[in-house]
Amino acid sequence: MANFFRFLLIGLGAGAIYAMIGVGLVVIYRATGLLNFAQGELAMFCTFIVWTLHDKGVPLPLAIVGGMLAGFAIGAVIQRAVVQPLGDPHEKPLAVVIVTIGLFLGINALAQLIWGTEPKSMKNVFGTGQVKLFGVGIRWEVFGSIAVLAVEVLLLTIVFRRTKIGLAMRSVASNPESSALVGIPVARMLMLGWGLAAAFGAVAGSFAAPDQTLSSNLMLIILVYAFAAVTLGGFDSLVGAVVGGLVVGVVTTVIPQYIKSLATVPLVPAFILIFVVLLVRPQGLFGSRRVTRV
Repeated sequence: MANFFRFLLIGLGAGAIYAMIGVGLVVIYRATGLLNFAQGELAMFCTFIVWTLHDKGVPLPLAIVGGMLAGFAIGAVIQRAVVQPLGDPHEKPLAVVIVTIGLFLGINALAQLIWGTEPKSMKNVFGTGQVKLFGVGIRWEVFGSIAVLAVEVLLLTIVFRRTKIGLAMRSVASNPESSALVGIPVARMLMLGWGLAAAFGAVAGSFAAPDQTLSSNLMLIILVYAFAAVTLGGFDSLVGAVVGGLVVGVVTTVIPQYIKSLATVPLVPAFILIFVVLLVRPQGLFGSRRVTRV
């Protein structure tokens, strides 16, 4: 029972990271109605910026803030310079998806060009201390990641539901033409969505890097788990991204401990989860069902 509890908490900590990336995917989806396959690579690139700032002597919390600001600027510039020239993403969804896949490859290559291919090491945001619960030692990093995720979702929920900017972003995602007619700056809202998603990616990468080695491949598998999370929870739901991320984290951590054959293929539970959810409830557990008139 103690081992189960330990793996459960480890899974929740990992799931919080998946949910952080998932939250970025939801922000982009709410702003554009499309998926951003470059979200993981943006997070990786911003994490390298955090590592660089910390390596230069900046305290880690301030380095993360710097990485978030840099990420916001990078996301906004990418949207304005690369995505916006394609036109309305609702009219050319395939073109935008292909561009995000191209960004995935380009950002990965750029990170290798700037920082090299040698893996870097990064400190834990909340240190290496532990706390004992029911006789099991759990790192503060696990609880810290869950707490930071909760703060992120709370802030974004307030923005989307209680502010004019959030309502404008939701309006643009729903109907950009009508939004433009009532005076909403559509291009600016789309740019804001990309910037916010990249900024939160810096936080996710900063929590993911200490448990791995910081390299250009940092977020590859994590992005798959994040897609599983938002598929489970719903692409338009922040709460769904959180619940989905935590569930995926627990499933992919706990199940391989008891089904040894899955230990060498940790992605299998995530793919099975995606498959089942798409069959049973395509919009996800918390997603909105779309009704179209024929």
